[in-house]
Amino acid sequence: MGTNTCRIIGFSILLLCSGSVQAQQKLSLEQAIEMALNRDPRIEEKEAFVRQARGLLQEAEGSEGFRYSVDSFLALSTGLDGGFYEGGATTCSSGCRPRDDLYDFNDGLSLWAGLTFSIVKPLATFGRLENYQEAAQNNITVKQQDVALQRDEVALQVVKAYYGYLTARDSRLLLEDTRNRLEAALNLVNEWLEEGSGNARQSDKYALESGLGLIDNFLAEASGLEKIAMAGLKFLTGHQDEVIELADRRIMPVPLPDESLQDWIDLALLNRAEFKQVEAGLAARRALVEAKRADAKPIVFAGVAGSLAYSPDRERLDNPFIYDPFNHVAASPLVGMRWLWEQGAQPGRVAQAQAELDALVQKASFAREGIPFQVREQYFSMQAKYQAIGSMRESSRAARRWMIASYSDFEAGLEDADKIINALQVYVLTYAEYLRAVNDFNNLVSKLRSVSGVFQ
Repeated sequence: MGTNTCRIIGFSILLLCSGSVQAQQKLSLEQAIEMALNRDPRIEEKEAFVRQARGLLQEAEGSEGFRYSVDSFLALSTGLDGGFYEGGATTCSSGCRPRDDLYDFNDGLSLWAGLTFSIVKPLATFGRLENYQEAAQNNITVKQQDVALQRDEVALQVVKAYYGYLTARDSRLLLEDTRNRLEAALNLVNEWLEEGSGNARQSDKYALESGLGLIDNFLAEASGLEKIAMAGLKFLTGHQDEVIELADRRIMPVPLPDESLQDWIDLALLNRAEFKQVEAGLAARRALVEAKRADAKPIVFAGVAGSLAYSPDRERLDNPFIYDPFNHVAASPLVGMRWLWEQGAQPGRVAQAQAELDALVQKASFAREGIPFQVREQYFSMQAKYQAIGSMRESSRAARRWMIASYSDFEAGLEDADKIINALQVYVLTYAEYLRAVNDFNNLVSKLRSVSGVFQ
């Protein structure tokens, strides 16, 4: 194989690779949304709250298991030699007195080690633990729907930035084209004035210069909006230090959804995260109210408890009628009941939980009425904007034909400069309004899907 052939093949591979890289850099709206959803810290924050809610459920479920308690210590006590009676005697026939030298250090000091323990398990809580577990389980559902709502919000922000960039870019291209036409007309007028030919007047020159200044102002604003939208898109997708090229060459209206208004309302009633939150929240609040009521009832438990102590430099006392805290061993199975009833505070806690439940019931009632209204609002706005797109498309096309005809007549010396400016102004305004209508329509379609619960 010759050197030239190798170079051609290598160059071809380089072109293919570079083309592949460029293709990878072109970002579609769906890809941008996916990137944003995979890295947005606000979604991670909501997911952390879901993990916290799962931890609460784990705590509630673990509360019905075994509970272990162990206390141990290492200390010093007074030493003790001899028996129970005065002078250390171990036996006594008559007139003997018990020893009273507990706080004397005649026998030195002794190491003192002790341990107390208990292993208990609740047998009956009269609904307390069961209701706390139910509340914790429903709390997980509430937090999971918070994640869904946050994902929707992030996706809508990507849609806004994506279409906003396309709108600003197309507006800039429109203004640049308009500026080129005005600049060409101004050059033509300057030539006519210098040569003294044509129908050009000094006022035509001033009119065209005034139009150029106005176009430059609009062009600066459009360029700024374009940069802001791209910066927002890079921020949301996590590619702030990279060059991003969008897959769409220009902004185009997305297809008009086929679903009827009632279809969208039915979808919202079935899929909206808020409905799922309210349903889970009501169940959680009812369970909490019952749990607060159960706080006034006892807890029955069973288990094993015991204690032991050892002091090596003290004589051991094994009299069953006298407890020796320094040397002993005691352990036993047990059944018990703990009852903590705060007559003043406990009813107040129940009243607070009941009030929160009542508030959530009213919120649910408002959601059932308010969410269908949100759907209607977005649906009618989308339909109106779709009709506006059609009218503005025809208007901008007519304005463009007017602009081209006026420019041609001006070059032929049949029109004054102010006629060109009027035509260009109408064309710029109508086409810019068309671009804005398309941008609004695309965002309204995404918003309608969002308020219907089917966007993500």
